[in-house]
Amino acid sequence: MSELDLLGGLGTGLVGGFTSGLLGVSPGGGLVVFAVLLLGAEQHVAQGLSLVAQVPPTSAAGLKRYWDEGSRAPLRVLLWLGLGFVLGGAIGALLANGTASAILRWAYVIYLLLLDVLLLRRSSKRGAVETTVCAVDPSGFALLAVGSAAGVSSGFLGIGGGLATVVGLSAVLGMAQHRAQMISLALTLVPTTIPSAWIYWQHGALPSWPTLVAVIVGLAAGTDLGARLATRVSPERLRIVLIGFVSLMTIAMALKAIG
Repeated sequence: MSELDLLGGLGTGLVGGFTSGLLGVSPGGGLVVFAVLLLGAEQHVAQGLSLVAQVPPTSAAGLKRYWDEGSRAPLRVLLWLGLGFVLGGAIGALLANGTASAILRWAYVIYLLLLDVLLLRRSSKRGAVETTVCAVDPSGFALLAVGSAAGVSSGFLGIGGGLATVVGLSAVLGMAQHRAQMISLALTLVPTTIPSAWIYWQHGALPSWPTLVAVIVGLAAGTDLGARLATRVSPERLRIVLIGFVSLMTIAMALKAIG
């Protein structure tokens, strides 16, 4: 274990946490990408690192920033999302560990492209719709579907599922952006990644413990910084930043898969 590995782990955690707090997504998407780019981790190891690093409640500080600004996460919504997430996560992890790294990378790229399409579709319908969305919470079935989709993506791609949760709530169910981000962060406080993280653990798809600890420390600090900034940015600008972030990750992983 070298100092460069520790610095790379800390940097990976900081960037993943910052984007998590700023965009209200779980840090997994950023963690997988930056673990591959900064740490040179193999795809399965990058995904295992991401899932295990998200078990501790590193989003607590960022969540408080949203709470202080008046955003709330109803218990009913969290329960339905969480149930779908746990079930989908275990299924996705079992599938991932029987899949080649190259296929996982291309699956990640396709997943990000689909999220980008949904976000662009949502942005094209902004305006009057934004003021009326989600006056009533979505049905339990709709929330279960969003949670299950996020869970499968989490287990299969080693991400936290926050991107899918935010996109599902805002772009598909029409929830206001800040509220969708608050709910996504609140969901990360519950260790829903444990079942899928355990499956990766059993298959030995993890980096060293010092690297994991460095990533977790970076996550906690980065999430707070990102959330501080997010509460000062308009929902429309946050959506634009989210689209840009997803697009950059798509390009980075596509180049890695090609190379």
